[in-house]
Amino acid sequence: MSTPQTLAAAHAEVKAEIARTDTKTGLLLAFVGAVLAGSWTVAKDVPLPVHACIAGGLGMALLVAAAALLLWSVRPNLRGGHGFPLWATLTPDQITATLSGDLSADVANLSRIALAKFTGLRRAVDLTMTGGALLILAALLTLGGPA
Repeated sequence: MSTPQTLAAAHAEVKAEIARTDTKTGLLLAFVGAVLAGSWTVAKDVPLPVHACIAGGLGMALLVAAAALLLWSVRPNLRGGHGFPLWATLTPDQITATLSGDLSADVANLSRIALAKFTGLRRAVDLTMTGGALLILAALLTLGGPA
């Protein structure tokens, strides 16, 4: 059986996990943007063999897909399911009634949000690693000369 203290601890833990995931997402988004910008800067000034263009193009496409996933995972939900948007639509009495309700429902909702964000982040990391590997392959194909 849960107590008010264990529910409060679970609530705080889920909110902290959402914050950690958003921080990781922001850092990865900055990294992906830097890799895209750097790769484009180098690739536009270097004559590339066809195989390198294909590998590099696929790598860049995967990095763009990773950036899209990252942006999607931190996209605000303004429909008011919980948190600030919900509070902005309620009267002071409704806020009091909502806060005095069952905290376990909020923990469950926040856990679903955290899981969705974590899943998006994980997929973006996988795409970033694959895209980076393809960019490295393109660089090796370019440095190795025509095959």
